Amino acid sequence: MGKTKNKRKEKKSHHTRDIKQYKGKFEITRSGMGFVVVEGLEKDVIIRPNEFNRAFHGDFVRCEITKGDQRSGRLQGKITQIIERKQKQFAGIIEVNRDYAFFLPSSQKPLPNFFISLSNLNNAKDGQKVFVELISWEKDDKRPSGRVVEIITEDKEADLAMKEILVQQGFSLHFPDDAIEEAARIPDIVPNARYIDRHDMRDILTFTIDPADAKDFDDALSYRILENGNTEIGIHIADVSYYLEEDSALDDSAYERATSVYLPDRVVPMLPERISNELCSLRPNEDKLTYSCNFIFDNKGIIRDKWIGRTVIHSNHRFTYEDVQTIIETGNGIYEKELLALNTLAQSMRKVRMKEGAINFSSQEVRFKLDDTGKPIGIIIKESKESHQLIEEFMLLANRTIAEKVSSIKVDGKPIPFPYRVHDQPDEKKLIPFVEFAKKHGYQFSTRSPKEIAKSFNELLLKVKGMPEQRVLEQLGIRTMAKAIYTAKNIGHYGLGFEDYCHFTSPIRRYPDVLVHRVMTQILENQVEPDKKMEEKCRHSSERERAAMESERAANKYKQVEFMKDHLGETFDAVISGVASFGFWAETIEHKCEGLIGLTALLDYDDFIYYDNEYALVGRRSGKTFTMGDTVQIKVISANLAKRQLDYEWILSAEDQTMSSSKKKK
Repeated sequence: MGKTKNKRKEKKSHHTRDIKQYKGKFEITRSGMGFVVVEGLEKDVIIRPNEFNRAFHGDFVRCEITKGDQRSGRLQGKITQIIERKQKQFAGIIEVNRDYAFFLPSSQKPLPNFFISLSNLNNAKDGQKVFVELISWEKDDKRPSGRVVEIITEDKEADLAMKEILVQQGFSLHFPDDAIEEAARIPDIVPNARYIDRHDMRDILTFTIDPADAKDFDDALSYRILENGNTEIGIHIADVSYYLEEDSALDDSAYERATSVYLPDRVVPMLPERISNELCSLRPNEDKLTYSCNFIFDNKGIIRDKWIGRTVIHSNHRFTYEDVQTIIETGNGIYEKELLALNTLAQSMRKVRMKEGAINFSSQEVRFKLDDTGKPIGIIIKESKESHQLIEEFMLLANRTIAEKVSSIKVDGKPIPFPYRVHDQPDEKKLIPFVEFAKKHGYQFSTRSPKEIAKSFNELLLKVKGMPEQRVLEQLGIRTMAKAIYTAKNIGHYGLGFEDYCHFTSPIRRYPDVLVHRVMTQILENQVEPDKKMEEKCRHSSERERAAMESERAANKYKQVEFMKDHLGETFDAVISGVASFGFWAETIEHKCEGLIGLTALLDYDDFIYYDNEYALVGRRSGKTFTMGDTVQIKVISANLAKRQLDYEWILSAEDQTMSSSKKKK
């Protein structure tokens, strides 16, 4: 009898070990069915609503397989653990009763109503729009519990839209109280004793170059000519890690956000303004703690020596990019000799990078002119100029230098876990349609090797500059590329042509840079402690970066729609920026505002067939084609802020009108 029991026990424990568990992102469809997207699995794991186990859309979860196997191709499971909540704040309506309240989230994805105790109402009244933060959802609770963090007034529709975009992507609207308290307790003045172990560079000419509206200056350049005629250039980065104690409330808050988010009308910083805009910002005429890479260049622009370490600097001047661009173009202005020398060196380094295989993607950037209420009253198209490239080249040099240093060091024969910034080679399948499309526009493209691909991209980008199809080809080219990510597995950065690369130069707005600074400190102090959770931190940082990009894209789209609401009925020249079976998208040349021309709106002219490989719609009878990159004229007919959607109407050219008339006569 005893043997039988033991066999049963053995069988049971063996069965437990066989249960398949996976980690992945949880997604809920509008119909209410759930799926866990697992990297490496061909098909997502199906999760039925009664197996969600309190998980929300976007959460990073662990799931257990209950049915099916990989060979049959369809797995079904249940969620066993919520590893990381994506979203902790939600927008919706509050319903207040006598003894308690409920919060009804306004989400496109199914979400339960929240229980709100009267003590957590924060003065919200019945029927008001509010933002609520999740407090807890214990196993035995029917509903999640929350607290009101902000009441939304009716006169702030655009403000509400921006905040909804942020919370939907998992960015909290407010810093935790304990993080704010920690930031407030940090002294304004660093004790002189803290300067002793730092290289003092306060007497060397130093300046910052940033956008006109920037307040968080996290990098500066220093310049001096040495007695032997060589030039010492310092790249100085705010030493955020000095103020950010590991595992503190401030550090936990920064890690959770992992990045600052830049929307058209606001910046949502990774760190409280006390840190980002005051203590760490390299403001002029103030002593600041920094991490520096110093380089000695000879008169031919070749690096003869370099040094990495902690420093103290004193910025002499704060430049805007516009200031520096004017000096580069005119040769006149404060510190013009130093700036012109830095620019010459930067352009030389840029040429070498391109020659060695870097790709020169520098797409146009849309910026909004806003009135006092945040409403867009104009759109500015910004392009990368030499002033931007000056900073870019020296930041790339610092990032590359740090990554090369770390990659050369081993602990117990193993590489140090480190947040490399990597970019994989392009996927050939994605590249083929782009190459064919480029050829149709008269641009030749070689795919013989990764280096040839990079060379072809650069030649194309140079030839297409100023052409109507420029933005479309740039955007399509970027889409064919793999996405750059953070990982401890160093595979190099294809787009930059670097074997080793990391992010070191923006610790005020990117958490991976803070991680890089901490690893460098350990190396400099010969006290390396490998971080076993580095890959997990890299994954989180990459996910938060994607969320920030989605937020910025959605906010820009909202502002474009808001801007175009004042232009209903007006006509504009546009370029076809996308084609689908249900119509095509066109982007106005003047404002870069994209709208949809639906297939039904084209029926009066012809029936159109969609050709996927050619990015084209072709008329059955007329042979009329709508292809990506074609110029068209459009009329703005609808601007839907709720859907962040513009609808356009195609305006027939004189030739198309003649063709349409002759077709109707037949």
